[in-house]
Amino acid sequence: MNSALPEAAAVPPSSPVSITLPDGSVRTFDQAVTGTELATAISTGLAKVVVAMEVDGEVWDLDRVIPDGSVVRLIRRQDEDALALIRHDAAHAMAEAVQELYPGTQVTIGPAIEDGFYYDFARNEPFTPDDLEKIESRMAEIVDRSEPIVREVWDRNEAIALFEKMGETYKVEIIKDLPEDETITLYRQGGFVDLCRGPHMRSTKDLGKAFKLMKVAGAYWRGDANNAQLQRIYGTAWAEKKQLDAYLHRLEEAEKRDHRKLGKQLGLFHLQEEAAGSVFWHPKGWVLYREVENYMRRRLDRSGYQEVKTPAMYDRVFWEQSGHWEKFRENMFTLEVENKTLAVKPMNCPAHVQIFNQSLKSYRDLPLRIAEFGSCYRNEPSGALHGIMRVRNFVQDDAHIFCTPEQITSESIQFCDLLQSIYADFGFTDVHVKFSDRPPVRAGADEVWDRAETALKDATEAAGLETTLNPGEGAFYGPKLEFVLTDAIGREWQCGTLQVDFVLPERLNANYVGEDGAKHRPVMLHRAILGSMERFIGILIEEHAGKMPLWLAPVQVVVATITNEADGYAREVGEALEKARIRYELDLRSDKIGYKVREHSVGKVPLIVAVGGREAEQRTVSLRRLGRQGQETLALDEAVALFVKESQAPDVGSA
Repeated sequence: MNSALPEAAAVPPSSPVSITLPDGSVRTFDQAVTGTELATAISTGLAKVVVAMEVDGEVWDLDRVIPDGSVVRLIRRQDEDALALIRHDAAHAMAEAVQELYPGTQVTIGPAIEDGFYYDFARNEPFTPDDLEKIESRMAEIVDRSEPIVREVWDRNEAIALFEKMGETYKVEIIKDLPEDETITLYRQGGFVDLCRGPHMRSTKDLGKAFKLMKVAGAYWRGDANNAQLQRIYGTAWAEKKQLDAYLHRLEEAEKRDHRKLGKQLGLFHLQEEAAGSVFWHPKGWVLYREVENYMRRRLDRSGYQEVKTPAMYDRVFWEQSGHWEKFRENMFTLEVENKTLAVKPMNCPAHVQIFNQSLKSYRDLPLRIAEFGSCYRNEPSGALHGIMRVRNFVQDDAHIFCTPEQITSESIQFCDLLQSIYADFGFTDVHVKFSDRPPVRAGADEVWDRAETALKDATEAAGLETTLNPGEGAFYGPKLEFVLTDAIGREWQCGTLQVDFVLPERLNANYVGEDGAKHRPVMLHRAILGSMERFIGILIEEHAGKMPLWLAPVQVVVATITNEADGYAREVGEALEKARIRYELDLRSDKIGYKVREHSVGKVPLIVAVGGREAEQRTVSLRRLGRQGQETLALDEAVALFVKESQAPDVGSA
């Protein structure tokens, strides 16, 4: 008996149906049609490339019946939003291949994810790299079979019985945990059947062969360490092979640029388990850190910010007043002292309100820009930690602007200009902006959020910024702009933020005296440019593959002797560099100059100055630049002047 149930059509088959297309045109049919039939009616050519449809904002399979009055957008395989479908189909093809090659393996959960997909399998024997090759080869065969992918609606109890008979105990558990009113859908391709909400493309042929299995990892059933351990196979899938090749190339480049490896190779920092989530900065790494911080401090000073320093720990009452205890408690480190609960600060904003509140402010004092390189602590899960990119102890280049409602736009424009200038100085010119509106869990009434979102949108438009909506991702106290950088190999990094906040000033009783002599609440603009200093430095290391610009390089020049007879002159060169405030090292070892050059090139030193007997006699230096062939000979004074000019930070002389 076929247990699949027919899915009820939204309208009787004989009733006329009207469907609105994205361009506003309306197609009318004498009876209900599927997505495939709609595409065919529009164009036979379109019907060949369409793989799914969006019905009233929800992606559906093409063989589903379209309800009357729907707005429908047909999705072609080459469209960007088809990638999720390709990756989901790849997960099913992988599961089918695994069960064909290794009978008895249970399939559990297998979603599409960013850049790929995975599936968790229950199998006693571990998968090996050879197994991945076999699975990938069988997936290609499944594509060649062009197996139709069919959606079926099942009765709950019959679906449970089916999976019990198949020995798929995990699927049985999933179904039993679903709400009683949940529609149970199964997808079938060839001999493979899976519990799945979908949607999927038309057949396995639509998947194509631009996929690759990447690795095997352990995973707990439903992410709970108390449950059974499963084997997770990760893969990646793309619309075309050239996209796959480009992605694999990016991974190779990312591996070369990994800040954790370069940090160790270049002696910048290290991490260890006894201080998980905190960074041990080595001398060279701390030079880099200080150069970034000093640059930022100069830019903030010139932009009218006043720098402060606030405590690290506060009574929980403080965090209850601000709302962080309710909204952010699970991310905070706490300790008990003399019958009081103290929390280490995860952010600086409530402390800055305390500074604002220490004296009564007039409207003439606004805007007041308070900045802090604030050391923050957040209780990140150990599995989420990643080098210096994701840590528990970090420093924010944090600032808060207290202003009147009328000043929101001008302050936002000024901040956006400053941010873009700073990013350009660090070499990032490809920046896009996301507008994050109210999250599900938030503080403040809806009318307050309406005001804040309107104010931020108006400021964004006045600043001439184009934004994309990032729904529901605002801070709990206000909407925000997120500034996303694109690096040298196309990866995106969200760094800067700007948030409009009417909530905290109210909760923490901040006031200023207006022109009318009455007290008013200031608006609080939360803003960061680099975000986490540690994370931004990690991004810089990967952006430049360790070859830092001269102004940031921990060691800018190495003075290396060709023969030990030139040691005295090398020291003179070093003294001239020190006087000019150039960061340098002397290499007076008796090793050959070729060996020294190779070693310091591996160490990513931008400039290597070689000196021997001839250079000492003529008072010159032989200059080699990192990444370039050949050398140039310069008089010592000329070389020092050149190094001084080239090593200036990009903000020198800027307003």
